[in-house]
Amino acid sequence: MSDEQRNGNNVPAQRDDTGEVIGVRRGMFGAGDGGDTSGYGGLVRTVTLPGATARPYGGWFDEVADELEGALEEQGLVPENAIEKTVVDRGELTFHIAREHLLQVARTLRDDPALRFELCTGVSGVHYLEDKGRELHAVYHLRSITHGRLIRLEAGAPDADRHIPSLVEVYPTNDWHERETYDFFGIVFDGHPALTRIMMPDDWQGFPQRKDYPLGGIPVEYKGAQIPAPDQRRSYS
Repeated sequence: MSDEQRNGNNVPAQRDDTGEVIGVRRGMFGAGDGGDTSGYGGLVRTVTLPGATARPYGGWFDEVADELEGALEEQGLVPENAIEKTVVDRGELTFHIAREHLLQVARTLRDDPALRFELCTGVSGVHYLEDKGRELHAVYHLRSITHGRLIRLEAGAPDADRHIPSLVEVYPTNDWHERETYDFFGIVFDGHPALTRIMMPDDWQGFPQRKDYPLGGIPVEYKGAQIPAPDQRRSYS
């Protein structure tokens, strides 16, 4: 049995296309003044994002890509303007979408009979400090119940303009997910019916899951014991 058959639905197991290096990280957790004796303090790693994949993608990935591009053309939209790149990595298909076309692409993926991605299981935020001009990413997982397929959409926005269209009108279940992503990453989902914090207090300053969020300043009391703020604890890196 081939790797594609083992993966189900004739999905390719892996692609080896060249990635895009966006930066270099040093140390294990970013702290460099903790007296580390493990050797991890000297670790040097490149930060690499998967690059665009060349056709053929393999399995049903080409069918989905062809149908999506054809449907967008029928709507008068040049596919290359909407789809910034298509990535096949670790047996998964991701369309990187220009944020100004995200709503139209999502609606097409939901409504086109040959696509029918009826369900969005949520949106997650990612903060890449090194990805200049696209530091904030919103990642959506779409599932086709009709065809038994799973894909991803990814849209980026710069720190200086943290706006991405809301998909609540296409996928209403994204309501709370977009609020959580706003709460933790600061992405503003334009058109959301009530974009307010959902986990943190309303008066909280900053967005706690961003890479540039400070780690210190707030001690925590747990069962009567005082736990120092993170920047006052011993560093293991």
